[in-house]
Amino acid sequence: MAPAVAQDGAKRSAQASNKRPAADKPVRKSAQPAPVKRSAATSPSRPQARSQAAASPRKQSATVQRAVAAAPARVSYGQAFGLHAVEDPLDLKSSVALVLDQETEEVLFAKNSQAVLPIASLTKLMTALVVIEADQPLQEMLTITREDIDTEKGSSSRLAVGTRLSREEMLHLALMSSENRAANALGRHYPGGLRPFVAAMNRKARELGMNDTRFVEPTGLSSRNQSSARDLAVLVKATYGVPLIRELSTSHEYQVVVGKRQLQYRNTNGLVFNPNWEIGLQKTGYISEAGRCLVMQAELAGRKLIMVFLDSAGRFSRLGDAERVRSWLLDHGLASPLPAEDDVDVPRVTS
Repeated sequence: MAPAVAQDGAKRSAQASNKRPAADKPVRKSAQPAPVKRSAATSPSRPQARSQAAASPRKQSATVQRAVAAAPARVSYGQAFGLHAVEDPLDLKSSVALVLDQETEEVLFAKNSQAVLPIASLTKLMTALVVIEADQPLQEMLTITREDIDTEKGSSSRLAVGTRLSREEMLHLALMSSENRAANALGRHYPGGLRPFVAAMNRKARELGMNDTRFVEPTGLSSRNQSSARDLAVLVKATYGVPLIRELSTSHEYQVVVGKRQLQYRNTNGLVFNPNWEIGLQKTGYISEAGRCLVMQAELAGRKLIMVFLDSAGRFSRLGDAERVRSWLLDHGLASPLPAEDDVDVPRVTS
C-alpha cells in the first residue's frame, strides 16, 4: 500500500506563510513578496542607482554582474514560505511536484501543486508557443541588440550584440539551452514588439485555463513570471502538441555559426542523454527566487506522463527527484498512485 502524503507538514507550511515577517509579505501593488533585503554593504545608494541607470547597456550589464556576484545568496520563495518543510513519501528535494497521466489526467503524485511561485526559464515554453502560433517565418533573420542584454540578473550569453540568427535558430537555443538573449529577441520581433508579445503570452495562458499564471517578460529572468504546478502541466500538454517544440526542446546538441565562429550548445537537461528515459518534451529553469525547476513529458511503461518539479534546492536534485519518481512508478507498475494532497492553504502570490 502506498504511503500517504503527510498533511500536517502542509498545514504547518500554510501557518508559517500566514505568520511570515512583513519583509516576506506580498506587496499590495504588484502582489509580489518583497525581495530579501541586502545589507548596506551590498545595496547601492540612490545616487549610485541613478548613475547606473544612466550608464550604457554594456556598462549596466557589467555593473549588474559585479553586484550579483557580491550579493549574498537569497532564499527561494518556496523556502521563504516554508514549503520545503512539507514532507512527502519520496523525500523529494523539490518543494513542489506534480506527476499526472497526460491522457487521463489522473494525478499520480502531488506535493504543494497549487502553490504559485516564480518559474524561471520554464517561461520559454510559452514564449515558443506564442512565437509559433504567430506563424512568423522561421527562416527570417533576427538580430541580437543591446535591448536583449540581461540587466536584471546579469546573466551571461555567448550571443554578442549584432549576432544574426534565424527565428528557428533562436527558438532552438531558447528551448534547448535556455538562451535568454535569444528568447528576448524572439519577443522583440513579435508584431508590435515586447509589450504585445507579453500580452499574447498572458492571453494564451487564459485560453488554456492557466488561471494561476502571469508573465511579464519572455525569458523567465523576472521573478514576477509565476505559475503553479497544475498550470504548468497544462502548458506542457499544450506545447507537446507542437512537433517543433518537442523536437527543439529535446535536441541533445546544436551548433550555430556566428561570424567566423561556430558555437556549440548542449541541452540543459542531462536526462535527455540518458537511454533509460524516453522524453518527449522538456524545459529546465533557474533563478534564485525560483530554485531549480524542471518540466517534462516522458513515457514510462507505455504510459505518457507529465512531470513538474519546482523549487529544488540543489543543482542536480531536480534530476534526482525525477529519477526517484520514475523508480517508484516502475516499481509499482504505474498502477498505485500516491494519494493527491487535500486542498490546503498554500502560498499564492498572483495578482
